[in-house]
Amino acid sequence: MNKVENHTKRNSKTRKWLLFILTLFLVFIGLNWPTNYYIEMPGSAVPVGQFVKSKAKAPNNFYLVTVSETSQPASVWEYLFSYTQKYASRIPKSELLGNSSNSQYQELQNWYMQTSQQNALYCAAKKAGLKPKLHYKGVYVMQVQKGSSFRNKLQIGDTVLGANGHKFRSTEEMINYFQKKKIGSEVVINALREQKKIDFKGKIVKVAGTGKPGIGIQLVEHLQVETHPQVTINAGAIGGPSAGLMFTLTSYEVFSGKHLAPGHKIAGTGTISPTGKVGMIGGVDKKVVAADKAGAEVFFAPTDTAGMKKVTSNYLLAKKTAKQIGTRMKIVPVRTFDDALHYLQQKYQ
Repeated sequence: MNKVENHTKRNSKTRKWLLFILTLFLVFIGLNWPTNYYIEMPGSAVPVGQFVKSKAKAPNNFYLVTVSETSQPASVWEYLFSYTQKYASRIPKSELLGNSSNSQYQELQNWYMQTSQQNALYCAAKKAGLKPKLHYKGVYVMQVQKGSSFRNKLQIGDTVLGANGHKFRSTEEMINYFQKKKIGSEVVINALREQKKIDFKGKIVKVAGTGKPGIGIQLVEHLQVETHPQVTINAGAIGGPSAGLMFTLTSYEVFSGKHLAPGHKIAGTGTISPTGKVGMIGGVDKKVVAADKAGAEVFFAPTDTAGMKKVTSNYLLAKKTAKQIGTRMKIVPVRTFDDALHYLQQKYQ
């Protein structure tokens, strides 16, 4: 074999190696390329008592249950791998975040959690025979509609305190105030952002969805509860409103001094209103799996469908999932806090 042939052969091998390396590189890049989907999977069951602070010791047998969610859109590899996980779900970015950015979405979850904690404390204290006080602090801005003149002024997380120097004492008062204004009339919004008061000028618009005068925001009431004795809840990085029911059960034990199910591991999910209504949540199938892995004996699941089809009931899906995984955990339907309370009283007392 002459030198030319040897040189040609070496070049051919070099090209093949370079092509192989390039192919591996492209495959690596492709598998790590972000999709437009977030992956949700069963999370963990966490004792609520560690988050409740008071002079009286909080019970450690009530568990909130989380859903594990990717913090960023899943890569192609994560997306494909999720199909090997039975209870993994792929949620489109547009469905999960809506018009919010990822950071705004996380903030929304934090505010939902704060509201859930305040509602739980109020409901529990009232049920324990105390006289809790609800202090209205304004409304959280959850979204600013496209047609609002306050778009790019008000931000998600701002608290609207009043307008034109008039301080609102309730959300109902705020809505009524704006609805009495003429569309197109000027208004100055008094807001709070990062503990600093800021004023924004804008105009009254026709609110999408209602057609009535307003400033065009989606909101949630910002309330602070005062109780005696004082009890606080801080769940740290856990977000969302779905731990409301379990916060309420734990807080009720603290306020009342009664032990509802000592020595028994109780899990559950559901939002809570100040009046004790338990609302539906997402990912209940994943929460049933997580609660079962933690050894829970009971799992409370909301039955309320809030005008939706009955088949969307958290309870029905929880029952179906429990059957699929063959758990001995009891799935208990709840529509109100009283439903959960009565079940525990009859079962364990």
